[in-house]
Amino acid sequence: MSNIPPIIHKTRTQLVVEVLRERILSGDIEGGEPLRQSAIAEQLNVSRIPVREALVQLEAEGLINFEPHKGATATKLSVEQVTELFELRAMIESDLLAKAIPNLTEQDIADAEAVLVQLELAFKLKESVASWSELNTRFHTRLYKAANRPHTLDVVHGLNTNCDRYIRLQLLFTGGIPTAEREHRILLELCKVGDVEKATALLHEHILSAAASITKLVEQKIKS
Repeated sequence: MSNIPPIIHKTRTQLVVEVLRERILSGDIEGGEPLRQSAIAEQLNVSRIPVREALVQLEAEGLINFEPHKGATATKLSVEQVTELFELRAMIESDLLAKAIPNLTEQDIADAEAVLVQLELAFKLKESVASWSELNTRFHTRLYKAANRPHTLDVVHGLNTNCDRYIRLQLLFTGGIPTAEREHRILLELCKVGDVEKATALLHEHILSAAASITKLVEQKIKS
């Protein structure tokens, strides 16, 4: 009986959050597009209360804005946002990894590798795009948790939520998957042997290279 996973009951608000988040991150709802509460409530067969609560949560995640006379709109793609988010990630995550590596156990490495195998399988399936970011975050989290900095890890998760759609754009449209796969494998190996300097340098470059690639893509989309 102990192997049976717990049943997770989701509120209507949580369900609306997940549906809207996925549509924004996938590009189905484009940046600047208005989000009408009544229309969403009708589409999802819920009242307007969970829709309103969901929009407030998505605003906190940086995925929507509340604008005067327009209401809620999906956040537009922004080169400035890419630069800020990814520079923050490079700085904070490199520091987290440096603190984590000396504490990593064989089980931590094994857990990270298990998630990485899942991510590599998901990369091969376009229908698994929605799981890419979650699995990527889980892989990195497995390595960072050993730093014993839960508040910093919360900040990183918030940044990752805001980076999600940018990362998906990069992987889908810039051929970034082979590079991501190779760098993840090297990063895991460096963590395994305890090479703090090379691992943090690779992670820093991994994040900033993604930012450079995404910036070019966003500039093209803004012009088009």
